[in-house]
Amino acid sequence: MRFLRRSRKVRTFQSILCPIFISILLLGSPAAGRDRTEEPAILAPQELHDLLKEKNFLLVNVHIPYEGEIDPTDLFIAYNEIDMHLDQLPPDRNAQIVVYCRSGHMSSLAAKELLEMGYKNIFDLRGGMKAWEAAGYPLLYRKKEGPSASESAMSIDY
Repeated sequence: MRFLRRSRKVRTFQSILCPIFISILLLGSPAAGRDRTEEPAILAPQELHDLLKEKNFLLVNVHIPYEGEIDPTDLFIAYNEIDMHLDQLPPDRNAQIVVYCRSGHMSSLAAKELLEMGYKNIFDLRGGMKAWEAAGYPLLYRKKEGPSASESAMSIDY
């Protein structure tokens, strides 16, 4: 009998106190106080094309080196240096920002970085400029003057 009582107490401890203890541990973890980083919204070329008709967002080419652009691109910032060009980005963390690159890889990294920096409305062009062209939309190719094409941040007025 004594063994049965003890095992019931142990089971009670395990079923009630263990979940409470685990919850306390999880709430105390470093990740508990942080907001979960959202994933960027993915845009198909057709969706971006439609949005460009009434453009109310920042369009950023994050591809390096320069290999063309979607008209009307607002900024050129290297995908791996987004955090170094905060002065070029909107101060409003709710501003809509669309990023793209040649194939989608660099822009997905840049989009995640923007989310980690606190921006809330980040969109990534699925498939990048390759998908844009495959959907029948044109790219602009400007002759690059001045600093090298791989320079991280370039003004559109070059």
